[in-house]
Amino acid sequence: MSVPDSVAEPAISDTDPVLYEVRDTGVAVLTLNRPERMNGWGGGLATMFYSLLDDAEADPDVRVIVVTGSGRAFCAGADMGNLNTISNATVDAAGGTDVSKLVGARHPHHLMTMRKPVVAAINGACAGMGLTMALVCDVRFAAEGAKFTTSFARRGLIAEYGISWILPRVVGQAAALDLLLSGRVFYADEASGLGLVKEVVASDDLLARAIGYAEDMAANCAPSSLAVIKQQVYADTMRDVFEASEVAEKLMHESMLRPDFIEGITSFFEKRPPNFPPLKDL
Repeated sequence: MSVPDSVAEPAISDTDPVLYEVRDTGVAVLTLNRPERMNGWGGGLATMFYSLLDDAEADPDVRVIVVTGSGRAFCAGADMGNLNTISNATVDAAGGTDVSKLVGARHPHHLMTMRKPVVAAINGACAGMGLTMALVCDVRFAAEGAKFTTSFARRGLIAEYGISWILPRVVGQAAALDLLLSGRVFYADEASGLGLVKEVVASDDLLARAIGYAEDMAANCAPSSLAVIKQQVYADTMRDVFEASEVAEKLMHESMLRPDFIEGITSFFEKRPPNFPPLKDL
């Protein structure tokens, strides 16, 4: 698989459930790394994933985050282990259900609250919780032939962790109902046609394409603009157009007071790449 040469040394062991590297181009790459379990979501993988996201969010050298998987899967859903494992993991001391032991202490929508863009490079099977995690990334690329499924209805489950909110907003209500109610398998080309993924790429080129896209964003887009625009898009889904426009007017005024605006305009007129400062508190 071809990737850019500018790669920092991995910060953690290559046997850990999530790999992490920060490239000198401003892109952090998180790789789900339990290929023997199809990168099943849960336990140590979920905990480490969110911890590393926190590292990327706090690192001023990181401007964009790419998430991918090792082996044949992006994430084939919650790591269900076996029937005994599921029973023991999901029953709390009071006899209730504690699904956090399977899916992690945070909800997937945490990614939507982050200030930095998250790009998914879906290298293979993307099912159940894995599909939910892909959908809360901001932009998605997929490898040719990658398989997708919601799968919940076929496991006696429901549309989990906000997928019933985000999937209709990505593909439309009719398509979302089809995918959720049938639980059928669909492939990368159909996912692209539905707008679920931005682009379908040959497997060997997938990570390089996603990283290149992220690097272009990191090099040419103001971190402050990325943070505010991302917040606007998700927050505006809960507003009408009048409130969204009113909020945007206030945010526009604030953006014109930041040095990023001056640098963006100056670099345009000087016909050079912009040199935006790292993201600071807004």
